[in-house]
Amino acid sequence: MKQRLKLILMALSMVLAFFALWQVQKAAAEVRRTEEAKVRLWAAAIGQRNQLSSASQEFFQQATLDEHRKMRLYTDILRSFNDPDQSVDLKFSLDYIHYIVDSAQTPIIITTANDSIITVPQEMAGQKLEGPLMEEFSHNPPFHYKLYGMPMTLYYKESQYYSQLRQVLDGFTQSFLADIANNSVLVPVIIVDSTRKNIVALGNIDTSDIDTPEKLRTRLNHIPNDPIRIALPDDSRAYVYYENSPLLRSLRWVPLLYVFIALVLLAAAYLLFRTTRSMEQNRIWVGLAKETAHQLGTPISSLSGWLEYLRGKELTDQYATEIGKDLTRLETITHRFSKIGSVPELQEENVREVVERAIQYLQGRTSKKIRFTVTFPDGEQFIAPLNSYLFEWVIENLCRNAIDAMEGTGNITIVGSQDARRIYLDISDTGRGMAPAVQKKIFESGFTTKTRGWGLGLPLARRIVNQYHRGDLKLKYSVPGQGTTFRITLRKQ
Repeated sequence: MKQRLKLILMALSMVLAFFALWQVQKAAAEVRRTEEAKVRLWAAAIGQRNQLSSASQEFFQQATLDEHRKMRLYTDILRSFNDPDQSVDLKFSLDYIHYIVDSAQTPIIITTANDSIITVPQEMAGQKLEGPLMEEFSHNPPFHYKLYGMPMTLYYKESQYYSQLRQVLDGFTQSFLADIANNSVLVPVIIVDSTRKNIVALGNIDTSDIDTPEKLRTRLNHIPNDPIRIALPDDSRAYVYYENSPLLRSLRWVPLLYVFIALVLLAAAYLLFRTTRSMEQNRIWVGLAKETAHQLGTPISSLSGWLEYLRGKELTDQYATEIGKDLTRLETITHRFSKIGSVPELQEENVREVVERAIQYLQGRTSKKIRFTVTFPDGEQFIAPLNSYLFEWVIENLCRNAIDAMEGTGNITIVGSQDARRIYLDISDTGRGMAPAVQKKIFESGFTTKTRGWGLGLPLARRIVNQYHRGDLKLKYSVPGQGTTFRITLRKQ
């Protein structure tokens, strides 16, 4: 029973461990799929950001060309003032110039040959175009022309309208990129161009780890996941490299943790069962010692009685016979205990004679209120391989338990029967019987219902029958208040 319980617990532990590992692997796979989906979404967002950036760049390139054309038209009109043709409508030309400047909202500075500001804006007239002011108006190529023979230079910078729009779009792009890189995914991500040498974008990665081409190449080579290829607006290709998140890396160690816990539990269970077995063996040894004392007590007491009785009397053969019986009993007990723990020798024995011999010994040392009845079919031989010393011990143990259950008064009946292969012995008593809860434990070492018992009689009897004689000892019948029946089954060969 205990061995079966051990196997059940071990199988249950293995099932639970495999189930836990399967759940962890399932969770890790789900996390991995979720992270890959996030990375693909992140990559698509980067592509959209690049598309927005490209569209913004094209827009501002077109705006720059538009402003350049307006400034060229502006200077062409100014040059027209040099035309001696009197048909030119000067007022219309001036109005058109002001329309161009006002519609473009382009800051303009016109200087003379020595870089002195002479017009637009009027509050700067007379100043020198130099230093920071020169740097501010030098981003676009200036226009050189002559007005009434005087060399002039027109400087301009980006209009206020386009400047404000650029700031808004740049701010939007930067915030969009920051949001993608920092919040959209929790996994470390690097996007590189088709050469895999230039970084397009990254997220959740310390830039100091990839600030050189060698570090970048090493980092990319150690990423376990296959890169995702995406298309950029300029029809080029980029690759998204993504690592496992801290959560997924932690889940990788969970199966090992479960295996370790399972091993610890198995080791603890093994030590527990080993300790229990050791305690059980200790109880068995103590019980054997008590049983030895109990077995030896009867013949020793008898011999002591005979010694007191014989003091001062003449000896006869009857006295010697009775003393010889007790000495034989001591020899039998010695043989019994010498066979425990070793493989006993079995010989063909008459089962009926062995049973009758054991009952005969008990009858002379039991209350007269206990009646023994041994019944075997007449004319049949009950031959089986036995060790008579040990088998008599089994009969005595079962009968002593029956005597205790009947509290000194009742009937013990032993009925023998057989078939072609087996011999059956049914040992019945008229005692108090056993409750179902007690019936389940009677063959467990250490279990007893007696006040001074050790719970070893039935376990030893069962071991002698089952292991040494390859038979079977079981409880056949027991009802509280109606008695108990045990059945011994022996093989004939």
